[in-house]
Amino acid sequence: MTGTPRTGSWHRDRPAPPVRIVHLGLGNFHRAHQAWYTAHASDADGWGIAAFTGRRPEAAEKLQRQDGLYTLLVRGPDGDHPEVVASLSRAYAATDHDEFLDLLRRSEVAVVTLTVTEAAYLLGADGGLDVDRPEVRADAAALRADPTAPVTTVPGRLVAGLAARRAAGTGPVTVLSCDNLAHNGAVTAAVVTRFAGLLDPDLAGWIGAEVEFASSVVDRITPATTDEVVTRVAELTGRHDESPVPAEPFSEWIVAGRFPAGRPDWESAGAVFVEDVTPHEQRKLWLLNGSHSLLAYAGPLLGHRTIADAVADPRCRAWVETFWDEACRHLPIPAADLARYREALLDRYANPGVRHLLAQIAAGGSLKLPLRTVPALRAERAAGRLPGGCATAVAAWVRHLRGEGTPVDDPAADRAVAAATSPDPVRDVLSLLHPGLGEDGGLVDLVSSRLEALGPGPV
Repeated sequence: MTGTPRTGSWHRDRPAPPVRIVHLGLGNFHRAHQAWYTAHASDADGWGIAAFTGRRPEAAEKLQRQDGLYTLLVRGPDGDHPEVVASLSRAYAATDHDEFLDLLRRSEVAVVTLTVTEAAYLLGADGGLDVDRPEVRADAAALRADPTAPVTTVPGRLVAGLAARRAAGTGPVTVLSCDNLAHNGAVTAAVVTRFAGLLDPDLAGWIGAEVEFASSVVDRITPATTDEVVTRVAELTGRHDESPVPAEPFSEWIVAGRFPAGRPDWESAGAVFVEDVTPHEQRKLWLLNGSHSLLAYAGPLLGHRTIADAVADPRCRAWVETFWDEACRHLPIPAADLARYREALLDRYANPGVRHLLAQIAAGGSLKLPLRTVPALRAERAAGRLPGGCATAVAAWVRHLRGEGTPVDDPAADRAVAAATSPDPVRDVLSLLHPGLGEDGGLVDLVSSRLEALGPGPV
């Protein structure tokens, strides 16, 4: 790889690769996933990334002090393996809006990638952009007055960047979502086009003609960085890394879409390109992410703090297996392939080197459960079955919202907590997750029965 630092230093041995990718959402997952694939591509020397943080600038400041270099600490059953990743050519705070616009104006920038979490797409009840949100209205007003004005939302930033590109006449670009959203490319396209339409119908038309919106399925367990990770990296490398990233050995990236301005040779690093990501998307969202959410809410009720701790508990393991049985009935993938995937997930969850905190996974349940749990639940009910595994996940979330287990961290916390503490909590929480679920008496009774069966109570 290019850019490997000399021992004890954070100075590249050769220039950083030229910026051809702009990324929104400079966090651990991006650095363990898309940045890692780019660094391992056969043409890595020609593809650098300029990444922008979310609301806090600290991640960019740390990486700027290290010339964009950082250590990926791959933690497997056979021990820890450090690797310096050099594909991050520049790191910026979200407030560096002029830099973002300047980059999007450049013809050599070919791809914009996103890891901004589900909440940042600002979706309304209809699945499209919620144009009535105050922050959306404020960004739209700012850009109408001045196309280069600072904005705060992800849709606003994307539209501002694309408007700058249009004005510069620098041609097509691909926007590639790497978030855990079903049909994430189509969702991004709809949100961006709707926001652009608030400003200028001609801009929306240009985006439709010149901007490709690719979809992807991403997978790599990436825990939060702790002091222990920083210390371990120093022990193994002899360097102090302010911003190392721990990750499991497994990684997957499945992509569908066009890249008219070019892209790295991600296939050489293991990425897979397909015509349609939908089956892979459903498999990952339902089996991996769905079981993660179940464990995040049920595990703490039994005193567990990590995925590895929870899946080692036979009670949690049984709940996960039941949920998987229900979800697998509705996945258009051969049974043998699903069985192998499930076995691989259990091995990954049990990896002692990856300390994936349940509290980290539990955040944002009001956004995650409708994507991870509700589809299988509704499919089972449509088939005339009562889904015990899905019901366990919902019941565990109800108890989480009541203050049992990990603290509630949710963009809809007020509504969700009010539903879970109402006189009819199960009915109200189910109605919050999907219209009409609260009217399903058999499902309400099943979830209610699971509330007390989950565990001993507050921890």
